[in-house]
Amino acid sequence: MIEFHFKSELVIQNKSDYVDWINRIIVSEGFSAGQIDYIFCSDDYLLELNKEYLNHDTLTDIITFDYRDGNTISGDIFISTDRVEDNAKKYDVAFSNELRRVMCHGVLHLAGFGDKSNKEKRIMREKEEEKIKMFHVEP
Repeated sequence: MIEFHFKSELVIQNKSDYVDWINRIIVSEGFSAGQIDYIFCSDDYLLELNKEYLNHDTLTDIITFDYRDGNTISGDIFISTDRVEDNAKKYDVAFSNELRRVMCHGVLHLAGFGDKSNKEKRIMREKEEEKIKMFHVEP
C-alpha cells in the first residue's frame, strides 16, 4: 500500500494517479509493492532526520528508509518540498516534474539503485527520466 503524509503545505490532489504510477515503477523493476509511505516535509524536518539517523548536517531533498523484504519493496520516503521547490527553480523545471523525479528517485533506491559513484548517478538519472515518462502512460 502506498500512502502519502503531509507535514508541509504540499497536498497532492490526484493521489490515485500517483499511486498507480508508483506501482507501475515498482513492477517495471521486477518488484511488488509492500507498505510505502511518502512523507512530504520541510527542510527543517528533514535536516533533523538527516542529523539523527545519518549523521549528516546538510540539507537534502530526500531520505529513504528501506524495509524491503525479498522481492517486496517497502519503506519510508521523506521528501523536503522546500528542496524540491528550490531545485525546480535552480534547474528551470516545473515543480511537478521535479517532485516526480524525487518521488521515483526514492522508489529506485528501494529497488536497489544507488547514487554515490558517477556511474550510479548516471544510471539513476536515466532511470528517473524513464520513470517520469511513465506518469503519463495509461496502465
